[in-house]
Order: sequence, then structure tokens, then C-alpha cells
Amino acid sequence: MYFKSLIFSLALASGVAAAKDSCSLLPNHTALQKALLEARKEANGGLNLDMWGTIVDRSGVVCAVAFSGEKNDSQWPGSRVISAQKANTANAFSLKGLALSTANLYSAVQPGASLFGLQESNPVDTKVAYEGESTRFGTAKDPMNGKRIGGVNVFGGGLALYTAKGVLVGALGVSGDTSCADHNIAWRLRENLSLDYVPAGVSSDKNDQIIFDIKEGKSAGGFGHPACGGKEVEIAKSLSKTKIVK
Repeated sequence: MYFKSLIFSLALASGVAAAKDSCSLLPNHTALQKALLEARKEANGGLNLDMWGTIVDRSGVVCAVAFSGEKNDSQWPGSRVISAQKANTANAFSLKGLALSTANLYSAVQPGASLFGLQESNPVDTKVAYEGESTRFGTAKDPMNGKRIGGVNVFGGGLALYTAKGVLVGALGVSGDTSCADHNIAWRLRENLSLDYVPAGVSSDKNDQIIFDIKEGKSAGGFGHPACGGKEVEIAKSLSKTKIVK
């Protein structure tokens, strides 16, 4: 029994060390919070609400969680886990040569569409999502850090992260406003972090930009996202383009 416990402890320690090494390639809590605040200050459409932001590494481990409000209940409490779920989704369904944002998945998962059921495929680990003291949520010691949250989210707010050399290192997710505003804020956030060297995507610009092409309930290209009723569509068109790999 002692031997088994020792092996388990060593394996756990090894996994934690690997997660820390992988997360060292990504922005830490301070950098995430700073970049999130900057993105939140811009005109993004929607309800002008404060946001949660999460970064995961390529293996799906949560590396940082932050919020933009004065306290961690200044934004929707439920959006903390949603932001992590979005980050997990964008990471899980992006590749070195193709990025898919969570916004790109909306139409594809509707009944009768090509990816119907995808949103049920990788459930959130509820123990990871809700463990720990709520006072630590969104801090450098958020209880989700170092663990895999899981989950699949299929509306705007999740984007894969690519370095200037085109390396896919993980993803980010934001939540707290309309899904369209979430996407706009995520787009600005990724640019602020200089991890927006997207290799290819399904939008007309060949990246993972949100696509507003739904008419009469159907997406012309199969990857469309509904508008949210505010100025998010016009703002999305004005956002900076993703960068070219050096």
C-alpha cells in the first residue's frame, strides 16, 4: 500500500511539474489580467460588462485565471467556468495548421449539422470547476490552476494561441457579456498578448474570426454565429487582422 501511494505521489508531482513547465510558455496571471483590462476598456459592443479570462496550455491545463472588475463578483460568477471551458474548447479543436474559435463552432453543432453532439463530448470536470475557496477565484492562486477543466463551449469567446513562430501553445477564453462581445474582447486580448499568429482558419480572412453569415436560421458556410443585437458585428469587422508567422 505504501509503495502504491509513493508511486502515485511521484506521478502526481511529475504531472504538476510538467504543467508548470508548459505554463511557463504562456502569460502569467499578472500579464493576463493587465491585457484583459486593456481589452475590456475598448468598445466591444454588448452590455459593457466586466469579464473573466482563462488561459490553458496545449494539454488543457489551466495556467491562469483573471477578472476585470473590482472584485471577483463584479462579473457574472458563472462566467468563470465558462471562460475556462471556452479556452479548453479552442485548444482542443485547433491544430498547428488550422485554428477554430468557439464562435466558429456554433452552426456546426446544431441539430442536423456536421458536428452535432460535439458540445456533449468533453464534459467539464465539476470537481476542478468548483473546488476551493471562492475568495481565490480569479487570483494567482485560483483553484483551477494546474488542473484540466475540460468542457466544450460553442459560442464566441475562445481563441487558440500561436507564437510568432507559428507554435500552438494553448488557448484563451473570456466570458461575461454577450457571446459576440466576448469574442471581440478575446480577439483584442490575444492581440495584446502577442499570441495571434494564426496559421489558417475558416473565415473569409482565413483565420478564426467570428462569421456572421446566418440567414433564415442557416449558416452559408457552415461555421456561422448569430448576431447579438448590439454593435458587435460592426466592431468585429474593425478589429485588427491576425499576424503573419515570421
